[in-house]
Amino acid sequence: MPARITAPIAAPIPARPRSARVVVRHIHLWLGLSVGLIFAFAGLTGSALVFYPEIDAAFSPALRAVPDGTRPPSWQAVVDTLHREHPSRTGAWRIEIDPSGGAIPVRYYTPKETAGRAFAPLLLWIDPVRLTTIRTGFWGDTVVTWIYDLHYRLLLGEPGGIAMGIAGIAMLVLIASGLWAWWPRPGGWWRALRFKRPAAAIRRLYDLHKLTGLIGLIPLLAITATGVLLDLPDQTRPLIARASPLFHVPALTVEPVGRAPPVDRLIAVAQRRFPDGALAWIETPATTTAPIRINLARPGEPSRRFPRTNVWLDPYTGRILAVRDGLADASGDTVLSWLHPLHGGEAFGLIGRWLAFVTGLVPCAMLVTGLLRWRRRSPPRHRP
Repeated sequence: MPARITAPIAAPIPARPRSARVVVRHIHLWLGLSVGLIFAFAGLTGSALVFYPEIDAAFSPALRAVPDGTRPPSWQAVVDTLHREHPSRTGAWRIEIDPSGGAIPVRYYTPKETAGRAFAPLLLWIDPVRLTTIRTGFWGDTVVTWIYDLHYRLLLGEPGGIAMGIAGIAMLVLIASGLWAWWPRPGGWWRALRFKRPAAAIRRLYDLHKLTGLIGLIPLLAITATGVLLDLPDQTRPLIARASPLFHVPALTVEPVGRAPPVDRLIAVAQRRFPDGALAWIETPATTTAPIRINLARPGEPSRRFPRTNVWLDPYTGRILAVRDGLADASGDTVLSWLHPLHGGEAFGLIGRWLAFVTGLVPCAMLVTGLLRWRRRSPPRHRP
C-alpha cells in the first residue's frame, strides 16, 4: 500500500507589531473622545472671559450710564464714600483704577456674607461724579464671575481646580499626540499641509481637523500650559521656588499716630519712587496698624490690570516701608507674573486678547471635526 503523503502544516504568521505612530493615533483618539469635551468646554468659557470686564459692564445699565473718561475729584473722596456707605466693613478695600475712566470697580475681600466660600469678595462700583455706590454683588453671583468659577474650578472650589489642572495635563498630551500622529515623513510636507478640496468628505474632515490644530498650535499650547500652572498653584509654586526664590509680601505694622494724610498724597509719594508707574490699584489699610499699598503699572510689565510693582507706605506719616520692583523680579516671579497675562492674552494688548479669544474656539472646532470623522470611519452596527 503506497505511503500517504501529508502536506506540512504552515507555521502561524506572527502578528505585526503596531508602529509607534499607530499607538499614538489610538491615544489621540481616545483622549479626544474623553478629554476633548472638557477641552472644548474650557476653550469656550475661556473665550467668554477674555473680555469679561467689558461684557459685564455692557450688561449693566448702571455702569453704562457712567461715561468713559469720567474721573473722581480725588481718590480720598472715593475712600470716604466707601467708609461712609459701608461703615461696618472695616477691612481693606481694593480700588481698581481703569485708565479709561468711568465707574470705579472696588473689591472687599472679607465680607461676612460669604465667609464660608474660598473666594467670594464683595464687588461694587462707585460713580466718580456723584460719589455713590451704583452697583453691588458678590463674586460668583453675577453671570461673568459665575462663568469664571466654572472655567477655573468647575464651581467645586479647590478640588475642582485640581481636577481642571489634571485635565489640562491630559489636554497637553492630546495636543502632543495629535502633532506626533500628523508629523509627515521626509518628503511629505507639502501633502501634509495641503487642504485637498477634491478629496472624499472624510478626507476633507481630516484636513480641516489637522489644519485647524496646526494654525492654533502655538497659542493653544501656551494657553493650556499656563492654565495648568494657574489651576495647580500649590503644586507648581514649590517647584518654581526650588529654581528661583519667590517674593513674599512683607509683614509690616505701623503705629497709629496723628491724622492720616489724604490718599492722593500717599499715591504721589509712591509715584515719585517709580516715576514711570501708572496708578493701578489702591489697597486701604486692613487695620489701624496696617500699611496702605499702592500698586503701579510700569512699561514692560506683562499685565496692566495686575502689575507687580508695589509700594507699601505708613498711612499716617507717608513714609515708604517696603517696595517691590516688578521689573526686577527674579526669574521665578517673572514666570508667575506672565502666567495670567499669557493665558488671557493681555500680555500682547488688544491683539493678544483677540488671539486668546479665537484660540479658545479651536478645541471646539477640533472636537466637532474629530467626532464627525470618527463617526464616518466607525463600521456600521448590524442588528442580529
